[in-house]
Amino acid sequence: MFSRRKFSSLLIGLICLVALISTTPALVASQVETISILMPAPFADSTVKLVENFNTLYKNQIHLNVIRGPRQTESMSDLAISSLLLGDTPFDGLLMDITWLPKYARAGWLEGLDPYFDETDIADLASGAEKGNDFEGTLYRWPLVADMGLLFWRTDLMKTPPKTPSELVSISNQLQTQGKVPWGYVWQGRQYEGLSCVYLEMIDGFGGDWFDVNNQSLGLNEVPGVEAAQWLTDLIETGISPRAVTTFAEPEALRNFQSGESAFMRNWPYAWAELQKQDSPVRGKIGISTMVSLPGVEPASTLGSWGFTLLRGSNHKDAVIKAIKYLTSAEAQRVMFIEHGYTPTVKALYEDLELIQDYPHLALLSRALNNAVLRPETPIYAQISDVLQRSLSASLTGEEKPELSMNRADRSSEQILVAAGGTPS
Repeated sequence: MFSRRKFSSLLIGLICLVALISTTPALVASQVETISILMPAPFADSTVKLVENFNTLYKNQIHLNVIRGPRQTESMSDLAISSLLLGDTPFDGLLMDITWLPKYARAGWLEGLDPYFDETDIADLASGAEKGNDFEGTLYRWPLVADMGLLFWRTDLMKTPPKTPSELVSISNQLQTQGKVPWGYVWQGRQYEGLSCVYLEMIDGFGGDWFDVNNQSLGLNEVPGVEAAQWLTDLIETGISPRAVTTFAEPEALRNFQSGESAFMRNWPYAWAELQKQDSPVRGKIGISTMVSLPGVEPASTLGSWGFTLLRGSNHKDAVIKAIKYLTSAEAQRVMFIEHGYTPTVKALYEDLELIQDYPHLALLSRALNNAVLRPETPIYAQISDVLQRSLSASLTGEEKPELSMNRADRSSEQILVAAGGTPS
């Protein structure tokens, strides 16, 4: 829930965006169908050439305007929701984060995409990329890019990456004792959504489940849930991770790892391109792998993904679908991957031998995407994620024992679910 002042500022910004669109010079004739899609700033910037190409291809037929939203995911969601609450939105489509879908679909803001995408289209998606696009049996979202949690490791310090939590700790201890790195492992420990992603990978890696959507049951205070919280807390207490990791988001973890201060890092695929830049101290010394897990337990990578949705109030549905299909085509995704490092969702690109030769880490991205797991698919995800973050933070900073913090998180989450009409057990 956001404040009246925040809502007012978002609304003013939205009105300015609408005014900008409405006063755009008459570069399109009256018979041209003008459509608009709201995108977060990074995607609006990275798709400029693709949008220009689309408008050239459909010259005198369709003109696509991209509304450049905020950079931060939370701010982007606030802007989208504030405009949708008005009832008559000034845009036709929305590029949304994967965790928003249940909330937006339940609110009735989205148009189903089943008439526009069939089983063949879904079969063309890479394994893992098909997740998180439907809600209660209806397809509402089509993926533009995939994102998944990865374990980055130093190839100059070890021959192979760790597979289990204990191996990661053991290798870290050895390298720290030898004076090769000050820290073993850096990750996203700040109290924000990134911490929920880190925890999801570990509770799954310990054989548990944060939230079973089918049974509406929570597993935070069960053995794997407590063990995951304890392991993360112990990383800090034993010096494997710096205490400052509780202030780390993705950029801070990347800076530490890129400077050679740590042996391992949890981050997203974008970090690969940053680590391979000419001025990177660890250029050519990096490998990527899936997250660690207990023996016999499949490793998990949190699925982070942005995809296009069609808004129910749009009067230009067919034109918007043409734009979505163009921007998510194999050709467009090739450009997004090569020029901006975004992970593709189209299966064919992972099987492209020329692309694999130039970017051998593509095979590792494919494996991680195949192991991707969804965060709880519920309209009240933001609330239960906030509860988890607060409880974990209390454990990581030493305010509360992991077992107590996970008991509290489980109990508070259950109360939220019951209040929302769920029936957790």
